[in-house]
Amino acid sequence: MNNGKKIIVTGGAGFIGSNLVQALLEDDRVQSVRVIDDLSNGYKSNIAEFDGHAKFEFFHDDICNYNRMIELTEDFDAISHQAALGSVPRSIENPMLTTKVNIDGTVNILHAAVKNNVERVILACSSSTYGDSPELPKKEEVIGNPLSPYAITKFAIEQYAAVFKKTYDLNYIGLRYFNVFGPKQNPNNPYAAVIPIFCKAFIDGISPTINGDGFTSRDFTFVDNAVEANILALFSEDEKALNEIYNVACGEQTSLNEMVDYLQTISNQNISASYGPERKGDVKHSKANISKIRTLLDYEPKITFEQGLKSVYHWYEKNLEP
Repeated sequence: MNNGKKIIVTGGAGFIGSNLVQALLEDDRVQSVRVIDDLSNGYKSNIAEFDGHAKFEFFHDDICNYNRMIELTEDFDAISHQAALGSVPRSIENPMLTTKVNIDGTVNILHAAVKNNVERVILACSSSTYGDSPELPKKEEVIGNPLSPYAITKFAIEQYAAVFKKTYDLNYIGLRYFNVFGPKQNPNNPYAAVIPIFCKAFIDGISPTINGDGFTSRDFTFVDNAVEANILALFSEDEKALNEIYNVACGEQTSLNEMVDYLQTISNQNISASYGPERKGDVKHSKANISKIRTLLDYEPKITFEQGLKSVYHWYEKNLEP
């Protein structure tokens, strides 16, 4: 127990972060888990169940506070940096705030890690980095031009991490998430993702609104798969696996129209979608090549899209307030 790793999860009260925290607390290789979250995008309710756990502690702090990050990262082995302001529409509305949190906050974490000799930093990156590249499936080394301020920030932190490796010898692994969904993802957030919004619509018995023609497709990835990628990245002892960027996905493609069909079956309701205009900054199609993460990190998606959608739909049925 005393020889286990001490791990920080920034944004640990958020959707992916809180699911990761749960997995780390259950892992015998982990000595302690420290969550840093300013609760601007996360929720204390997501981590309330961990209060009192012997390995868990929570700090209500902002990653944009450099001096505080220096204090909080001292004497830790690794950082899983999940804290960020997501959402393409939010970044278009407020590019300044997205840049401050996603770039300045990340540089603070990276430099704090250097100052405190943290062994490695795992970065939550994004498939939005592929931008207007038409290539499918997406391969890590082939990207296009970013289509939103959010995408630029996520590409920038990959570049910062690479420079920090060259300059300070800080080890990192970047995980490009492809449309992660699952329990604890808030459907009532004004910048909520499509799956929680659609699940809530079906539970409420109303028609979900699709932006565009519905043929927009994504490599939807259940959160357990993203958590597994983080665990593998945190504990990999293969030097060749370090200081690389990886796609985290299922290697599959599902359109929004197909997702509505699945939800009709899962909910046993014949609810059709409404259609609105395309969203600015959105990529039309996304599908990951996951051969690199399979080879170097031994990652294998454990939950398919259909399994994950069914699971999270029933989770929302039980947990959404009427």
